[in-house]
Amino acid sequence: MPHDHDHPHSHLPSDPALRVKALETLLTDKGLVDPAALDEIIDLYQNKIGPQNGAKVVAKMWADPAFHRAMMEDPMPVLRDMGLYGRQGEHMVFVENTDAVHNMVVCTLCSCYPWPLLGIPPGWYKSDAYRARSVREPRRVLAEFGVTLAEETKVRVWDSTAEVRYLVVPKRPLGTEGMSEEALAQLVSRDSMIGTALAQEPTP
Repeated sequence: MPHDHDHPHSHLPSDPALRVKALETLLTDKGLVDPAALDEIIDLYQNKIGPQNGAKVVAKMWADPAFHRAMMEDPMPVLRDMGLYGRQGEHMVFVENTDAVHNMVVCTLCSCYPWPLLGIPPGWYKSDAYRARSVREPRRVLAEFGVTLAEETKVRVWDSTAEVRYLVVPKRPLGTEGMSEEALAQLVSRDSMIGTALAQEPTP
């Protein structure tokens, strides 16, 4: 039986961004979506909930020993005080990269992820390949992300669950002494807090 191409999805463009825009327009025209509410949600996740929150926390940990100690012992009271607490971030554990150990985070069952600190998870984090291979061959996965570690550095993989979510504190780059917390935060990427990247080197 020939496939009927006269369905709404057949009129949508192939580019994902254009498909989203077409769907948004369709839903708005039908009165199912309020454009102002949609703009507010987008602004929330782009500018208020996202990896910039986690980067600020990591930068403060690098710069403030007392804050670092509190976050490593029990981060939840501090995160609540900072307003970085909510859905998908109810119980956080911070794990720190060192010369001896490199940490990376995965969720093997689904895609548990600390939204208040990192925003919406990237597509690859939710993929079957990443979820399976990160546990089986973490060094190879890291190499595909451009991270090559010393042979003596141990790789530790943390499996997030509905109860506990992890955030990697990347190693502070050399040559960052005296930098402000704001400047340090610019060196911390989303991927470095998942463990699939290193913190960026400061610009000379």
